[in-house]
Amino acid sequence: MIVWIASYPKSGNTWVRSFLASYYFDDEGKFDVKNLEKIQDYPNKQFFKNEIKKDEIHKHWDESQKNLCNQKKIRFLKTHNSLIKAFGHDFTQPKYSLGVIYIIRDPRNVITSLKNHNNFQTYDEALQMMLNENATLSDYAHLNNHAKTNIINSWKINYQSWLSNNFYRRLTIRYEDLIADPFQTFRDIVVFVNTICRFNDGFKLSKFNNAVKSTSFEALQKLEEMGKFSENVYSVNDKKKIKFFNQGPNNDWKKNLNKELINKMNEIYKEDLVKFNYEL
Repeated sequence: MIVWIASYPKSGNTWVRSFLASYYFDDEGKFDVKNLEKIQDYPNKQFFKNEIKKDEIHKHWDESQKNLCNQKKIRFLKTHNSLIKAFGHDFTQPKYSLGVIYIIRDPRNVITSLKNHNNFQTYDEALQMMLNENATLSDYAHLNNHAKTNIINSWKINYQSWLSNNFYRRLTIRYEDLIADPFQTFRDIVVFVNTICRFNDGFKLSKFNNAVKSTSFEALQKLEEMGKFSENVYSVNDKKKIKFFNQGPNNDWKKNLNKELINKMNEIYKEDLVKFNYEL
């Protein structure tokens, strides 16, 4: 059965994944980059028996997840895919899924991280991507890999698809709460995971503290600077590595965005900002 770690891109998914890898896959709860491999990115080629053709990823979701569940193991999987039906194919089904951790982030801060990660020249390009109801992510340009195609849709559709579906046990967390109170927010995650997975070994405080500290943004950023983080992407323009852990807690839309863009995004996302208690 699958425990999904889902989000729109650049919303803190890798941070949560790093914490889970530390707490559940290291005896002392300390972060080890190698343990990230135990929480893999779905979809990707290792999950499929056959080569995936362009625009056909949806045809293979069901079989691959059925095969995973037949292994009778609990699998944590990271995804940016929306919880959608594409051409008659569901991204996932309750029978394959124990539950979902969904991470939401203020779209006015998502846009800066998205601009950096995708090497966009302007914020307008990043906003166009966030508003694109048919947006997808693919590794084809770099790795000739259609199997890593995520149908992410728009920022709004992505979160609504996961949060409006009541057939899945779900914990919703805000990226901003990970920053403001990481101990409480990560504790909520552990309690949720232990509950849906029926883990009976209780809450291990020392291990938990190690996991939180060793996966702080600063700690992960330092590992990247030392060349020990392997999940960077590369610029299409100059092939240089793009910094993955860029601003993090210092990413402040009030400082990064001009007044015109702030007003525009406040208008576009007004209902969403109110829904998640973000400042207008």
